[in-house]
Amino acid sequence: MPFTITPPEIDRHRISDGNNGHRPPTDKRTGGNGEGDGENWRNQPRGHRGPNERLSQARIGLFFALGGDLMFFVALISVFFVTKATGHFDAYDHYINYWLPTAIPSILWLNTIALLFSSITAEMARQAMFRQVDAMDEWFGLGRPVSARATLWLSLTLLLGALFLAGQWIAWDQLAAQHVFFHSNPSSHFFYLITITHALHLFLGVVGLIAALAALQFSRALATRQVVVDTTVWYWHAMGVLWIFLFLLLEFGQ
Repeated sequence: MPFTITPPEIDRHRISDGNNGHRPPTDKRTGGNGEGDGENWRNQPRGHRGPNERLSQARIGLFFALGGDLMFFVALISVFFVTKATGHFDAYDHYINYWLPTAIPSILWLNTIALLFSSITAEMARQAMFRQVDAMDEWFGLGRPVSARATLWLSLTLLLGALFLAGQWIAWDQLAAQHVFFHSNPSSHFFYLITITHALHLFLGVVGLIAALAALQFSRALATRQVVVDTTVWYWHAMGVLWIFLFLLLEFGQ
């Protein structure tokens, strides 16, 4: 479990340091000092549990949502292969199959590279949020080194994501210039359906990145910023992996 900082306003995490001050919790599992605090943490009401549990719950919710998306794309790909293999015999006993492979615009290779790099920058942002030394400084109010570093990497991710979406639009425009449209043939139908559906999902990721950047600037709780960035980046990774599979399908599976 990544290191998370527990908000200082929760009294159960306030530990006297002998100088009438308080030091932040250091135990990564319980959010306390590791001296019997685990049982107290488990006995707390649900609304008062620590940031580690919030992070776990957010990830579980995200993975369930991604599971639904995965089932949708599995069904879509299944229909892709069934349609590709479907044909009929005409009156002269000739086998007819209307599937004509769609030439993939070369810009999709550049789009894929941009999305791969965006996943790297997103992960850099996520890792930055859980760097223990910097997070402790931020907990103490000594600036926002964690949030500043994550903001830089997320901004780069947002830029690369926007470039990917722009590249997808160019690819659709190039196909249209070749008179290859949504209803031209079954292959082009699935090309547009798959790429547009993925682009819509990635657009939700772009919205998530914007929300994460806003949280980094305006949220006062470090734990909240960590949860928002972490779940946003995992969603982004999922869209990147999904695109790699879809791209290989469109490039080599027709």
